[in-house]
Amino acid sequence: MIDFPAGLSALTDRYDVVLCDVWGVIHNGVRNFPEACEALERFNRDHGQVVLISNAPRPSQDVLSQLDGLKVQREAWSAFVTSGDATRSLLTPRAGEKVWKIGPERDAPLWAGLDLTLAGCDDADFILCSGLYDDETETPEDYRDRLKVAADRGLLFICANPDRVVQRGDKLIFCAGALADLYEELGGKVVMAGKPFAAIYDLALAEAERLKGGPVDRSRVLCIGDGIITDVLGAENQKLACLFVAKGIHGDKALGPDGLLAPEAVAKLLAAESVGATHAIADLVW
Repeated sequence: MIDFPAGLSALTDRYDVVLCDVWGVIHNGVRNFPEACEALERFNRDHGQVVLISNAPRPSQDVLSQLDGLKVQREAWSAFVTSGDATRSLLTPRAGEKVWKIGPERDAPLWAGLDLTLAGCDDADFILCSGLYDDETETPEDYRDRLKVAADRGLLFICANPDRVVQRGDKLIFCAGALADLYEELGGKVVMAGKPFAAIYDLALAEAERLKGGPVDRSRVLCIGDGIITDVLGAENQKLACLFVAKGIHGDKALGPDGLLAPEAVAKLLAAESVGATHAIADLVW
């Protein structure tokens, strides 16, 4: 049975570590969500530790400027880990190899300083995907022919962002996870670095232990996120509690005719992906 709290304040006696998603929960790429930021700030200040856990395909240090630009206050969190951090740990052992890099130039910090040579689908040793080259105009279908060549060659596809889509302002854009899905459809092998896979949770929990100065009781860890197949599934795989932010990328699908969160609609969204959440809320608030 899913619990529907009025806000994060209703859960402070149950949890002392929060692993919180970023895009879709505390901002939409254009503006921050003030009530969500305030909720995290109050938890982080008075009740425990907040670790932001993002599928951003760049090292966490290189994403801080985006959060600052969106005026997400630093007091809302104590540590930050990204899919980019987890991806670099997968790239380091491949030093000296040729990589077909798929993604925008803004993701260059992901491979900066690593001994990798850029190549194309015909002569690369593996693929690194952080997104589409132009996510404003392209779709995964624009990559089908090149990905088929790479899949036939047996190249490993390292996906730096398992998200399929993300909200940017009022529109949804394709992410690296959508290309990973297509590559698997074409018979290729994919390795994922971020949520819902274990590597990024290992990094986040290690940060929580550092902040606490000792072991973390996993029964008192709460994951917060709006992505069912990333945030909710990741929490379930890790056997951690989850607060599902039901609007997020799902918009009005979780709302009833009165505009309020509809429990039956939330249950239907989760059941469609065969996952469950401990708690659900429309938007993150205190």
